[in-house]
Amino acid sequence: MGAGRPLLVITAGCSGIMFAEFLQYLFSGMTIGATYALVGLGFAIIYNASHVINFAQGEFVMIGGMATVFLIHIGLPLPVAILGAVALAVVTGLALEKLAVEPARNADVVTLIIITIGASIFLRGLAQVLWGKEFFALPAFSGNDPIHLGGATLLPQSLWVLGITLAIVVALAWFFKYTLIGKAILATACNADAAKMMGINTQFILFISFGLSALLGAVAGIIVAPITLTSYDVGIMLGLKGFVAAVLGGLGSAVGAIVGGLLLGIIEAMAAGYISSDYKDAVPFVIILLILFFLPSGLFGARGTERV
Repeated sequence: MGAGRPLLVITAGCSGIMFAEFLQYLFSGMTIGATYALVGLGFAIIYNASHVINFAQGEFVMIGGMATVFLIHIGLPLPVAILGAVALAVVTGLALEKLAVEPARNADVVTLIIITIGASIFLRGLAQVLWGKEFFALPAFSGNDPIHLGGATLLPQSLWVLGITLAIVVALAWFFKYTLIGKAILATACNADAAKMMGINTQFILFISFGLSALLGAVAGIIVAPITLTSYDVGIMLGLKGFVAAVLGGLGSAVGAIVGGLLLGIIEAMAAGYISSDYKDAVPFVIILLILFFLPSGLFGARGTERV
């Protein structure tokens, strides 16, 4: 019996280590997944308003992080720098719609998507000229002392990421349910032709949607920058992963974008922890291939049949 006790202790110790590792990967996945969720929400909002996939969404993430770094560098306090960066991203989003998308409003969807890709390349090149190629870090919002939980560690910034994401989701739910513009966006998403017949200016709704999606992207870039750093090209991968999150949840579904983002972040973190970090960036693209093959409408997308 005495010989069995060390074995039990060792087994319990291994189980505790494994559980701590699992928690660590889970915390990391939820943190980055919340960022993907915000980016995915931006894709969903514009897709609902116009059925256009805005591949410049990742550049709003980049502008949020990089502009905040720049504004802090010139001496502004962090809260003011954040507000300035979000405002810059929103203005950029509105300008993109007004100067690039609206003049081509009668073009087909593929042409509009190509326009957003071109805008993404332009914004990335402009950021490289203005801010250089270096990586930058934002200061954490409330220090870097880790929080120990269940054998795992959680950075305070991760709580900021999760808390701000939750607050934005609640604010958006209120916005869409109780404001006229929010209801107009939902009506346009449901049936643009019917919305026009009811007197809704769908072109203005698209204009507002670009500004709102830019705001979401900028916030995502700001809250994650203290953890992952930021640079002129950070929007490429974050934008693509946000798109995967939106497709995973069901393109056009706000709930799907949130769930898809969290799932993608967790799966990515688990794959990096239990398989290899070399495959971390490949996971989202494997997922989107599986979704397109087996569940094209995503987890929460509209399903139906067409009679021919």
